[in-house]
Amino acid sequence: MARSTAPERPTVAPESAGPCGRPLRADAKRNREQLLTAARVAFAERAAQASLEDIARRAGVGVGTLYRHFPSRQELIEAVYVEEVEALCQATPRDVPSWDALVGWFDRFVDYVATKKALIDEMVATIGQDAPVFRLCHDAIFAAGKP
Repeated sequence: MARSTAPERPTVAPESAGPCGRPLRADAKRNREQLLTAARVAFAERAAQASLEDIARRAGVGVGTLYRHFPSRQELIEAVYVEEVEALCQATPRDVPSWDALVGWFDRFVDYVATKKALIDEMVATIGQDAPVFRLCHDAIFAAGKP
């Protein structure tokens, strides 16, 4: 049996499973998505000064809900970063003209850079620049760009 040479997709916590491996309820999945959206905006605006309480407030949930989904600030930061990488990897549709695909990808790349700039210092300070998540994300971006 041949092994796949495609790089492993970067993942943090599965968005469809809770802490016990059971699928998330619809409201829990919605809360997780709202937290990631709020965190992305807060980190882009305030970088390391973004507070978890502010992120929970922006998401319309309590801070306890934030901690149920992301037990630490680092896990939230990593989840936002990985989500941005996954969005970047999926930003190039194969069924559009090359120029339109390139323009769409660059638009998404600008969003990725803004998020990465806001998160990278804190990530490197807490998990180090050689953390596996960085290699997985790097490999995923390169694999997504292959024809």
